[in-house]
Amino acid sequence: MYKGIYIALSGAVQKQRYMDIFAQNVANAATAGYKKERISFKDYLIPVDNKPPFITDGRTMTETSRVVTDFSKGTLMRTDNPLDIAINGEGFFALEGNRYTRNGNFRIDNEGYLATQDDVKVLGSGGPIAVQGKKIDVGASGEVFVDDISVGKLKVVDFSDRNTLKKLSGGVFRADVPGEELQANISQGYLEASNVEAIKEMVQMITSLREFEAYQKMIQAFDEAASKVTNEMGR
Repeated sequence: MYKGIYIALSGAVQKQRYMDIFAQNVANAATAGYKKERISFKDYLIPVDNKPPFITDGRTMTETSRVVTDFSKGTLMRTDNPLDIAINGEGFFALEGNRYTRNGNFRIDNEGYLATQDDVKVLGSGGPIAVQGKKIDVGASGEVFVDDISVGKLKVVDFSDRNTLKKLSGGVFRADVPGEELQANISQGYLEASNVEAIKEMVQMITSLREFEAYQKMIQAFDEAASKVTNEMGR
């Protein structure tokens, strides 16, 4: 009976985790360059006793294996803002502090450098890019011109194993090892939208909520049955 409670509880915990992930995805549906997350989980058999060799009764519990990031590309949105920059194809913009992003919603910081909205400097091949001037143009190769004078080239990198990237807020990732620089095709005046399909995520969140409620009812039923058995045995 108690194993039944544990099975139902493990299912409820997973559905709660699902709802958290779906809610996070929906909350970032409007964040440029955001990559949605998914849960990878695994099942394992419950042993009848804890002495080897293990004998199972066929019942399984579930636990989270890991949270994975879906790096599929979002659609490009035209903004006509010269500081909005998108990558056509693979890769990430390199930022200071071993950080990387596909969110090209940039600005000019107080020091006159190209930076993210959180004031993290965007890196070029030679370091941060100063963009003080009246006219800013970014070529398809990523070369940046200020008043028709070249001031640097955007550094775009990619990783052989993207699963090593650690997700931060605002569509930014951190890497322990540097990425490999590549030649990217850049579009100025565009932003890459999030790859989150908000309606689909909300439907999945509602489904997970209903399944969570079903597990709650199962736990309650097991608890009531256990209480009834205890009371009757006491009498």
